[in-house]
Formats: sequence, C-alpha cells, structure tokens
Amino acid sequence: MGKITGFLEFDRKIEAYEPVEERLKDYKEFTIPLPEKEMKEQGARCMDCGIPFCHSGCPLGNLIPDFNDAVYRSKWEKASEILHSTNNFPEFTGRLCPAPCEEACVLGINEDPVTIENIEKNIVETAFKKGWITAKQPLNKTGKKVAVVGSGPAGLATAQQLNRAGHDVTVFERDEKPGGLMRYGIPDFKMEKNVIDRRLDVLKEEGITFKCGVHIGVDIKADTLKEEFDAIVLTGGATIRRNLPIEGSDLKGVVQAMDFLGQNNRRVDGIKDLGEEIKATGKDVVVIGGGDTGSDCIGTSFRHEATSVSNFEIMPMATTERPEGQPWPFWPMRLRTSSSHKEGAERFFSISTKKFIGDADGNLTGLITSEVEWIKTPGQRPQLKEVPGTEKEWKCELALLALGFTGSENTVASQLGLEMDARTNIKASENDYKTNVAGVFAAGDQRRGQSLIVWAISEGRQAAHHVDKYLMGETALPLKGEGDLPRV
Repeated sequence: MGKITGFLEFDRKIEAYEPVEERLKDYKEFTIPLPEKEMKEQGARCMDCGIPFCHSGCPLGNLIPDFNDAVYRSKWEKASEILHSTNNFPEFTGRLCPAPCEEACVLGINEDPVTIENIEKNIVETAFKKGWITAKQPLNKTGKKVAVVGSGPAGLATAQQLNRAGHDVTVFERDEKPGGLMRYGIPDFKMEKNVIDRRLDVLKEEGITFKCGVHIGVDIKADTLKEEFDAIVLTGGATIRRNLPIEGSDLKGVVQAMDFLGQNNRRVDGIKDLGEEIKATGKDVVVIGGGDTGSDCIGTSFRHEATSVSNFEIMPMATTERPEGQPWPFWPMRLRTSSSHKEGAERFFSISTKKFIGDADGNLTGLITSEVEWIKTPGQRPQLKEVPGTEKEWKCELALLALGFTGSENTVASQLGLEMDARTNIKASENDYKTNVAGVFAAGDQRRGQSLIVWAISEGRQAAHHVDKYLMGETALPLKGEGDLPRV
C-alpha cells in the first residue's frame, strides 16, 4: 500500500473531455489525460484492502492493488508487467470496459471508487510510449496447429496465449481487417483504430498468422478446417440483431445500429465502396435502445450533423444510486450517462415504439409511440403495460435499432454438428470450453452470448489454457487472476 491515508487526502479525478463543439468536428478520441502527479494520487487512493473485492469484480482477476501501488511509486514498467500478466489488451479495456471492478471497489461503499479503468489505460499507454511492449516469441515450438475463428478480443486473447505456448496459430476473420466489433462497431471517437493496429503488429511479430476476408463455413468448409488443424477455437461475436417487428419496419430509414456504425467506421478508415449510404446528416434521428450501442449511434449521428437526436428506452429511468436489491459489490443497474448523451441527445424512458410511418416512396417520415409501465408482482417477471391515451407521433427520417443481439451465426456450428443452447449460443462448459465435438472449443460471445470486452478477453485466456492442455496433456498457461507462465 503506497500511501496509507491516500483515500482520505485525494478526491477521485478522471480524464476531462474536449468541449463538445470541438470534439464533434472529427472522429478522434477526445479525452484529456491527467498529469502524472495526479495519476499517482489516484493510485494512492487504493486502500489495498484485506480482501480486494475489485479482483472478483474484474472478470480477468486483474491484480489491481498491485498496479495501483506501482503507479503511486512511479514504477510504471512494473505496473505494466503486473497489468499484462492477467490482461492481454489493457488498451482495449482501459477505454471500453464499463469497469465492474470500480463498482466492487471497497472505497466505493461510502466514497467515490478508485479510478481503476483510467489508471489501467495510462499504464498501457505509458508502456507503449516507452517501448516496453515488445513481441515475445515462444522459445520452443510444439508442432501443433490451432485455428482461431474470429478476431475480436476473445479470438486475439486465445491466439496470443496459444502462440506463447508454442503452437502455430492462424486467426481467420471474415471482415477486411482483424478486430471484430472493436473495429467495425465501436466508433473511432471511443477508440481509434490505430490502437488495434499497433497491438496487431506485436501479435504478428510474435508469429500469429492472420487471414482476413475468409468466411469459415462459406469460403472454407468447417470440415476442411478440422482436417488441417489439431484444434479449432470458435470466438465469433453475437451478431444476430434483434428486430422490431412492428408496422413500417421495412421502410427506408429504419436501420440496424450495427449497419450504421460499421459503415461509418469503414468510411473513417477511408474505404470508398460502402454500398447504399446511411447518414444522419440533416435528419431527425431516433435511436431505439438505451445501451452502449445506442450511445454510439448518438455520438456518430451528432458527428454527421443530425438535426436532432432522441433516444428511446423501454425501461424506466434508473436511479444514479444503487437500486434496492443490488448491494455492493454486485454490478448495479444505475442510470449511466455517456459522453455521447452529453453531446445533446434528449432521452426518453418508459416509451415503446408502436409503428413507423412512411411516405408514398417508402421513406421513413415518423413514428408513433406510447408510454408504458412495468407492473411488478411478487414471484413473477414484471409485465409491460401500455398507458392508455399516451400515443404520440414523432418526426423521424432515420430510426436506428440498437436492441441488442440474440446469438451468433451458426453456419460453422451446423457444419460441425455442434450442440447449441436455448439462446442459440454454442454449448461449451466454463469448466473446459469444449464443445461436443473433440478438438473444437468455443469462447467469448459465441459461447456466452452478448457480453463485455473484458469477459471476451477472460474467456479467450481461459479457453487457451484448456486447448493447450488438450493438445499437450498439461499446460503452464494461466487461468483467471494468475500471472502468465508460458511454456519455454
């Protein structure tokens, strides 16, 4: 513990944002880093608890008090070593994770929690700047070949861990570049894509092979892959989007959020052939869905110079405090206001879209909503009820559906004869990540359903442990919260 009274002396501080009028001019990240002195003070706020609940709050089991102490003592290289021992890609989680570790912080019981996520980001950025993050190639090769299908955070973590164990790893990605939804879903203003590319350079130098533009199950049949590799790890995303099956949902202007975001990311990347253009410029935009994807649509729409942006959420407005029944250290369903919300969106809660309205040419011109309430009965699920007399018509030329995902594409699963669960995810146990077919494993969203980047990295690391054990009979690769012990 660096400073015994640090949590009493220093208030919580996080990175500031550039003014809205400035950051809306482009798609660059807009956070303003804290000076090193203030970062050290934030590290000093960590109490080094007897039982650090932040460990259990973090799906990776990051050694949080240890790297906080190293930051306070200006031992940044040591902090980087500690952080990377449990997290392959802290530059991703340090930008994009909702920080369940902070909700589990003991200081957060009655004070503002430690700024764990921001400290993590600053550690890895310092490490890249100082040149401490370099390729680490395995000293010995096993001769075993592993195919990783999907290059999101789960796939990248799986690939790096198995490569460290000495296996020949090939990552297959159906999109133009690796990264999954981090590249073609999350806007650049939340994470610029050079952040992905610099890490990919390290992975390639370590010996991992990437094959992009290859759709496994279509371009290469799954059986062919199984014949050529000793093990397969399926780490695709949960890409099947929820629809809104109401009248007018086929009108031009009713768009899935990921189509809108993915196209814009390609536009920012300089890709010219984007097909039919989806832009919010000069339009009244309604984003239906109150999660992170909806927030990303809001920020992107403002950068398109939309006339107005409204956000609809069918759930009631949450409180900013912990709700009753969600005590510390569990993850609370609080009201969360993102930087995009603060750029000018108007938010509406307990509202349901009933009908889309269009003109004679099939273009969206508006929509009709009604207010709803949730009726709670002890022992039963809450029931949704429309409030009579609350119908309202809204002007809208672009409706973005950010309603979440129901599962993953099952082409590969069907070709291999894999068992699926009731939610159309590949059935594989957390005990070993094995499917019902020998040599085939599953991890990340394709196994657990739509989830967080930090969970994807965690599952990728743990799946790699079990794949290595399957191939070699034993493994030195770590599980959750264990430091890296690669085979040499």
